[in-house]
Amino acid sequence: MKKAVVLLSGGLDSFTTFLIARSQGFLCYALSFDYGQRQRAEIKAAQTIAQAYGAAEHKILHIGLNEIGGSALTDPNVAVPEAPTEGIPITYVPARNTVFLAFALGYAEVLGALDIFIGVNAVDYSGYPDCRPEYIQAFEHLANLATKAGVEGGKFHIHTPLIYLSKAQIIHAGLQLGADYSLTVSCYTADSEGRACGRCDACRFRRQGFAEAGVEDPTRYQA
Repeated sequence: MKKAVVLLSGGLDSFTTFLIARSQGFLCYALSFDYGQRQRAEIKAAQTIAQAYGAAEHKILHIGLNEIGGSALTDPNVAVPEAPTEGIPITYVPARNTVFLAFALGYAEVLGALDIFIGVNAVDYSGYPDCRPEYIQAFEHLANLATKAGVEGGKFHIHTPLIYLSKAQIIHAGLQLGADYSLTVSCYTADSEGRACGRCDACRFRRQGFAEAGVEDPTRYQA
């Protein structure tokens, strides 16, 4: 089996991406990040998913993006918006996907893998610049320029199977592959038990996705 590094946050999109990679015959090495995010429940969700769905290995790397701040997800003094905002929202974490993909690239080189999966989406999303197709293409180009494997003839590929799918389409794809979405945590301000706020961008997109998919929403919400 070919090896692949799969970025696994513990949310709905990354879980679906993991299942898609597995369905394509990849031996999946899950990679999660404790990056100083305000809520910890998603890390526990990633651990549960990796174990339940047969990750070959699951690494959780600790990086302090909260030390530079600049986002409502890493700075407890910045409120998470509860209504749509104009432009790129304050929940954008500066350079997050670039940092994550750089670690995934290093991990892939160590494993001898040339495939990296990330669950970015450019349809039902908050407008983050590092979720766009042109960004992924640019990073893939960088990966093949900046690595020993790339210079010696390897060809890295950054897989983004969800990038043009609606949230409803993502949910249907995951269910066909056996996803138990009750295990996932998508909320920006989930509590310690993984219960969602129901008001942030992530909750709105998730709730709308289940409604449009015609599927019962298994999300546990805070009272």
